Amino acid sequence: MDQQTFLATYSLTESDLQEANISWEELSLIAEEYGRLEHSLREIGKAFIDEYLYDIETAGIHSYRYRTKRVEHLLEKVIRKRKENPEKFAQLDHTNYYKFVTDLIGIRVFFLYREDWKHFHQYLTSRFKNDPALYIRDRLADFDEDPDHYYLAERPRAYKRTGDSKIYDGNEIQIISDGIYRSLHYIVKYQGQYIEIQGRTLFEEGWGEVDHDIVYKEAEDDEMLRDYSKLLNRLSGLADEMSSYFRRMKQQKEDMGQSNNSQGEK
Repeated sequence: MDQQTFLATYSLTESDLQEANISWEELSLIAEEYGRLEHSLREIGKAFIDEYLYDIETAGIHSYRYRTKRVEHLLEKVIRKRKENPEKFAQLDHTNYYKFVTDLIGIRVFFLYREDWKHFHQYLTSRFKNDPALYIRDRLADFDEDPDHYYLAERPRAYKRTGDSKIYDGNEIQIISDGIYRSLHYIVKYQGQYIEIQGRTLFEEGWGEVDHDIVYKEAEDDEMLRDYSKLLNRLSGLADEMSSYFRRMKQQKEDMGQSNNSQGEK
């Protein structure tokens, strides 16, 4: 991998490496180690899907997709994390990066209706132990080497937009409402590796993909595009609200029909 091409692609400079206190040689070693690990990560992701998500009706989801992290994205994240939180990530290197980066395997599940999160949350927490004593506190000391020990490694989180209607239960999931991002987040320990699971509605996913493709990649400093992205975000939230109203109306009509049928039988 060419250093200059990588830095230019991600709008990074030599000074960013210095601020992150990491050399290009160390990043290259991380890339080499990840190249040897990626195939097994891909197989672990497939196994998880086959075991837990293939039957989408049981899981309570509309659909899903998964990926393993691209090596370039991994290196960019390592640099960014070491800059943002040097104390927390100071010991990250090519021998232990997989203990610090919890989304090397990423799975995204989609809901048709926003309130469907409840079913999926209950499904996931019924199959993976959700014990705060097992949550990651020290990335190195708390890494469980047992490949047969499956559990939630972090407290589940729900990111919601300020002003959204209340659908999440703060007793079951940590609610974060400080931006425009909407998503559920779970970190599962499975077959010796971390898997990040994100849950979104189809409308939320549409906005997220457009925002990432245009604003995040190309135009973080373009105020007009950022404003348009926020508008699209609000529209996706409105679409989710309307979808829920449609569902409630359908249910009310069905309930009224059943009630009328019952009275007619009398």
